[in-house]
Amino acid sequence: MSTAHGERRRPRRVAAFDAGGRAGACSLAVKALVTGAARGLGAAIAARLRHDGMEVVTVDVAAGCDLRLDVARDPFPQLGDVDVCVANAAITTTIAPAHRMTPEQWQRDVDVNLTGAFRTAQACLSGMRERRFGRIIAISSAAARTGLRGQVAYSATKAGVIGMILTLAAENARHGITANAVLPGLIATEQVRAMPAEIMRRWLEVLPAGRLVEPAEVAALIAFLASPAAGSITGEAIGVDGGMHLSTVDFGSQRRD
Repeated sequence: MSTAHGERRRPRRVAAFDAGGRAGACSLAVKALVTGAARGLGAAIAARLRHDGMEVVTVDVAAGCDLRLDVARDPFPQLGDVDVCVANAAITTTIAPAHRMTPEQWQRDVDVNLTGAFRTAQACLSGMRERRFGRIIAISSAAARTGLRGQVAYSATKAGVIGMILTLAAENARHGITANAVLPGLIATEQVRAMPAEIMRRWLEVLPAGRLVEPAEVAALIAFLASPAAGSITGEAIGVDGGMHLSTVDFGSQRRD
C-alpha cells in the first residue's frame, strides 16, 4: 500500500467479526483524512484519531494543516490509501432568513457543505473499494433534523449530507465500506464560545442538557465509527446533541425536574 508520498506501508492486523460473530482478522484502518481540521471540531477529531494510533492527514483552507485546499473547488491529491474519510469542512456562519438570502450565500453553503463533502468522500472511495475496507463519516448537524432559523442554506445542506450518506452506504456495503453521518448539536468550539453572552444564555436555556456539546464527545463517536468494531453500523444518522432534537414542552406546570 502506498502513502501520499509514494512510500509503501504495511497495514496492521486487528480482530474483526464474521457473519457468525467469530473473531477473524482484517486490516486496521491505519490512515485517516479529516477536512476542516485547522481548529475546532476538526482539530479534536484529528487529535482523537491520532491518539487511537492512526496516521492522520489534515485538510483545511486555513494554514496549519497537511494539505491546504478548498474542498469545494480545488483538485484533491491522490488519496487511494485513505481508510477513514471524515468530511468535516463546512461553512457555519451564513446568517440570513430565506426571504433575504442571496444566491451567492446559498451557493457557497451548497458548494462547501454538500459538494465539498461529496468530493471528499469520492476522492477516497476507489482505494477503499479496491481494498474492500473503508469508513466514510460525514459531519451533518442537528439542524438537518430540526431546521435552524436564519440558516436555511446550512440546514438544507446538512440534510443533504444525510441523503448522500444513505446512498454511499447502500452502494458500498458489499465492498466492506461503511458510511455514517454524525449530527452534532451546539459544540463548545472557539467560535461558539465567542458568541455574545446574551445569545449563549438563550441557547443554554433551551438545550435539554443545559450545556454545550464538547468536541471530544463528538470525536469519541467518530473514533468508534472508524473502528473495526463498527463494521455493521452503516447508513446511520447519529446525533450528539444533548437532546437538542427532543421536545421539552409539556402540559404541566412550569416547574422543572
